[in-house]
Amino acid sequence: MNEHTLDSPADGSSDDAFRAGFVAIVGRPNVGKSTLLNRLIGQKISIVSSKAQTTRHRVTGILTEADAQFVFVDTPGFQTHHRNALNRSMNRTVSQVLADVDLVFFVIEAGRFTDDDRKVLSVIPETSKVILVINKVDQLKDKARLLPFIDQVRQAREFIEIVPLSAEKGRNVDTLVKAATPLLPVATPMFEEDEITDRSERFLASEFLREKLFRLLGDELPYGIAVEIEKFEVEGNLRRIHAAVIVDKPGHKAMVIGKGGEKLKRISSEARVELEKLFDGKVFLEVWVKIKSGWADDERALKSLGYE
Repeated sequence: MNEHTLDSPADGSSDDAFRAGFVAIVGRPNVGKSTLLNRLIGQKISIVSSKAQTTRHRVTGILTEADAQFVFVDTPGFQTHHRNALNRSMNRTVSQVLADVDLVFFVIEAGRFTDDDRKVLSVIPETSKVILVINKVDQLKDKARLLPFIDQVRQAREFIEIVPLSAEKGRNVDTLVKAATPLLPVATPMFEEDEITDRSERFLASEFLREKLFRLLGDELPYGIAVEIEKFEVEGNLRRIHAAVIVDKPGHKAMVIGKGGEKLKRISSEARVELEKLFDGKVFLEVWVKIKSGWADDERALKSLGYE
């Protein structure tokens, strides 16, 4: 097992063979998994929010280097408290992902290793190759705490590598890639060099809109909220997107729309701007709000909204 400090690069593999494999990014909610994925890919494909449950679906990101191709799977934060159908679906997704990957990045926050972190760690199969990723080291005021903290966490499990980094600042992320490369199996690339995700534009549109709901509604936002893309049409360089925001109660609908419709207008406008950057073309985005009571605890409703 190796440790890679912020100042010491990892040794790459001496093997000249090309490597390719699936890497799961797991951790409790809000440790920075989506931020890490976006940083690794070099482009935003997974939504980022300070609220738990932001990432509900598997989002696959692809990084192709000269000697390796990483297919990253950004899992939902494993839910240890809430037990509705939505959270059961999210936890099933985590378990399914872990059973079918070549490598696991287990992400925690620097200086913080909680019972919830331990619960997530316990879900990772004993046979899995695991790199401990200690994120948010830039927020650790006393850097002398880092080594004792690493000693504390390594008692919970044997890690193949330990890499402290800052996903938000981009510090030491390249070290993580170098450390992980020799741990992938020798294989040919699974995707073209310029591909960054296997998710459809339709799916990405729903995720970007959902992020704006999380960001702009702030503490008002109930967790019983989802986005359904009802129509997605491409005409040349123009995309016409019709989206419904699904909420649980009439009061939630009023929150999303805001006074005089201003809140929904701003959410739609900011989502459209980001989607135009992502798709490199014009986007016509129409958004409205629908009430589906109890959808987060209704298995049929979850399936209709694309949850596994």
